[in-house]
Amino acid sequence: MKYDVAALGELLIDFTPQAKSEAGMNVFEQNPGGAPGNALAAVNKLGGKTAFIGKVGKDMHGEFMVKTLKDAGIETKGVIVDDSVFTTLAFVSLSESGEREFSFARKPGADTCLTKEEVDVDIIKDSAIFHVGSLSLTDEPVKSATIFALEEAKKAGCIMSYDPNYRAMLWPSKEAAVAGMRSVVEYMDVMKISDEETALLTDIEDPKGAAQALLDKGLKIVAVTLGKDGAYIATKEGGAVVAGFTSKVVDTTGAGDSFWGGFLSQLIKSGKRPEEVTLEEAKTFARFGNAVASLCVEKRGGIPGMPTMEEVQNRLAQ
Repeated sequence: MKYDVAALGELLIDFTPQAKSEAGMNVFEQNPGGAPGNALAAVNKLGGKTAFIGKVGKDMHGEFMVKTLKDAGIETKGVIVDDSVFTTLAFVSLSESGEREFSFARKPGADTCLTKEEVDVDIIKDSAIFHVGSLSLTDEPVKSATIFALEEAKKAGCIMSYDPNYRAMLWPSKEAAVAGMRSVVEYMDVMKISDEETALLTDIEDPKGAAQALLDKGLKIVAVTLGKDGAYIATKEGGAVVAGFTSKVVDTTGAGDSFWGGFLSQLIKSGKRPEEVTLEEAKTFARFGNAVASLCVEKRGGIPGMPTMEEVQNRLAQ
């Protein structure tokens, strides 16, 4: 395989507050964003090969996103640059505890305008894992492009990976979000959700019950991230909480994505299909992912904050 992981989804700019100007106004920092790209950046930083499929505008932000992916070592030939739409922008406000709230400029944003004809199928066929989030399911034509890509990946025998990333303001209603986010579960082999998304995806709040409900739908491995408490990991053999690592949290942007990138990098390294992975092995992958996430949150921004293998090994040794 040419690529360990290919992802389709949103590329956007996170504008994160940095300070106040002399006039007392918020000063925002331009950070590269988008969950699928964050996950790929984590895989790349850990020695994997990755490729991105998506769309940006032909503008300063789109150029910045493509350069950021290239600098991270991610293949960008599947990224379409479109001069008729503007790159999606997300303005982030951070609470005192480091938690985030979002305001999006996406009506439409370039990421929602990818068509199925623009999907680079060769990249999908050349990838061991194909990964998507749920932001590419909110609007047409990218929703149809995502479904088309999933069908192609399934035909190609890719391991199918999903990380629904609930952003309430990007859906017309909570009901639409639930239906949209659940609509692609049937395609998936491995899936990561946060503890805040369990009920949205399964109607069950409890991580253990939610993970089991997803396994019952055909998933082979389910991870539920628990913030500083680590992750609950489940396979057909059962489930277990894998404890997190202590961090000096600066910015939680990309935490879940970095966890999943770390997890997928270890799945690739194992050389196994998800159904062959034992619970003990999955717990090892999750502990590795926890170490990656614990390092990511100690830096600002998602893609720039991804740790090296050496940093992860040092954290695991603590």
